[in-house]
Amino acid sequence: MTEPSTPASDVPTTPAPPTGPAVTPEGDAAPGVGVIERDPTQGGLTPLVEDVVEVHVDASERRALVIGEALIDVVRRADGTGGEHVGGSPANVALGLGRLGRKVDLLTWFGPDTHGDLVRRHLEASGVTIVAGSDTAERTSVATATLDADGVASYDFDLAWHVPERWTSPAVPPLVVHTGSIAAVLTPGGPDVARILEAHRESATLTYDPNLRPSLMPPAAETRPVVEHLVALSDVVKVSDEDLAWLEPGTDPLEVARRWSTAGPAVVIVTRGGEGATAFTAEGGRLDVAAPRVAVADTVGAGDSFMGGLIDGLWSAHLLGADRRAALRAADDVTLRSVLTRCTQIAAITVSRAGANPPTAAELEA
Repeated sequence: MTEPSTPASDVPTTPAPPTGPAVTPEGDAAPGVGVIERDPTQGGLTPLVEDVVEVHVDASERRALVIGEALIDVVRRADGTGGEHVGGSPANVALGLGRLGRKVDLLTWFGPDTHGDLVRRHLEASGVTIVAGSDTAERTSVATATLDADGVASYDFDLAWHVPERWTSPAVPPLVVHTGSIAAVLTPGGPDVARILEAHRESATLTYDPNLRPSLMPPAAETRPVVEHLVALSDVVKVSDEDLAWLEPGTDPLEVARRWSTAGPAVVIVTRGGEGATAFTAEGGRLDVAAPRVAVADTVGAGDSFMGGLIDGLWSAHLLGADRRAALRAADDVTLRSVLTRCTQIAAITVSRAGANPPTAAELEA
């Protein structure tokens, strides 16, 4: 359920190192709408104190915060036709959550240009709120795929990832914070992403999907410590068997996932394409779920749709939020199977049609 890897051109290739304690506020009270900026003496992120107020809110007003890349995929075919559409793994997860009716904020990095306008319109049309400050890149990242007469693609990237130097902190502490893929690994943005996650651990469930891009990232030996740091920090990890096979070649992907489940997360889920998914829990349990059989148009965005469905399902099961961390770790097989079965249905709908096009809640019910 993963998208194919693609080669890079102007892509930084230094992984984000494991980071120390965060410097943003923690606790049950919510920071108000404040401006976050880097502290040059700390190398991290810190709020402007005068802009932060204490706000207490009902749990029903809590939101998801997704952090990571949003970009434009440009397709050029041999016959001269082509098209553009919005991509990026975290952006796709936010899109899926929005279509399932969840309140979601996306902290991303794109430019105030035509492509950036396309990103904003596409995401906001599905209920995603773009965090203020996300549109301060010099230009929007672009991945160009040129198809030959046989449909074989060659790729070129004009891509960079930063956490905006100044961005508006949501008024309400998020119930769940999600990240993954390029944003979690590449510098200069990767270390900031890890710090933001650490800062929210006191209030939010943390979810992570490595969604690795080998041709965009450093070698596996360099990428692995970054991934393992984020796995240990997270409550829920979703990873594909292909990701695990690249990260630890020669080792059974399911054994890697089982080991991860003892390192901090409450649950680690491995997606296995048409074979379904396998979950390992911190309590030592294993659960296998089959995938529905469908005619596949393409697999673009399937894993991201699964991830959005996973967050949504745990939300419906009242297992999100720092105060539900113990309940998440103790979740029974019936609950997890129900959540994962729904995730496979969401992914099946996505692969049955072209592109990263996850279903709405109404489509899923139908």
